[in-house]
Amino acid sequence: MQDKIKGLVAASIAVKEKVLQDEAILKTVEDITNITVAALKNGNRVYFCGNGGSAADAQHLAAEFSGRFYKDRDALPAEALHVNTSYMTAVANDYSYDVVYARLVKGICNKGDVLIGLSTSGNSGNIVKAFEVAREKGVITVGFTGETGGKMKELSDYLVNVPSKDTPRIQESHILLGHIYCQLVEEKYFG
Repeated sequence: MQDKIKGLVAASIAVKEKVLQDEAILKTVEDITNITVAALKNGNRVYFCGNGGSAADAQHLAAEFSGRFYKDRDALPAEALHVNTSYMTAVANDYSYDVVYARLVKGICNKGDVLIGLSTSGNSGNIVKAFEVAREKGVITVGFTGETGGKMKELSDYLVNVPSKDTPRIQESHILLGHIYCQLVEEKYFG
């Protein structure tokens, strides 16, 4: 069993090594840091969405902004779109699960806000629809996906596509890159 554990740790490290060598991903993290800081300074907000483990990661990253990361500082306006279970279950029941995020983006997002969607496949229907509405409204879209980017690739203003097809390894890299993003935004915004 220890060999299996070591193999899984090695697989996680291998994906992170690929990320470390991928100049495009590193540049995209830098770019989304800059656009997020500019959006926040302009009075805009940051929204996150995902499904399953990616929803947990979305909520985690939103909390890093609205709570704190390293610095004792004011809250940043960020939230995960799925945290209102009454809303989620009502819309999923009355309309469809595919529109749970799109309806919120249409109703609460403003031009210049940042919408970050996490989907290992890049094909989550509810995030794809949210990105379509975001595009119509002038909301900046950031996709955190796996290798191909899926359907989100064409709808993402910025794409962080982790070079893997293995869901757990992708999610591990999403939280790593998400933490880096949170730290850099906090440092740049608060000085």
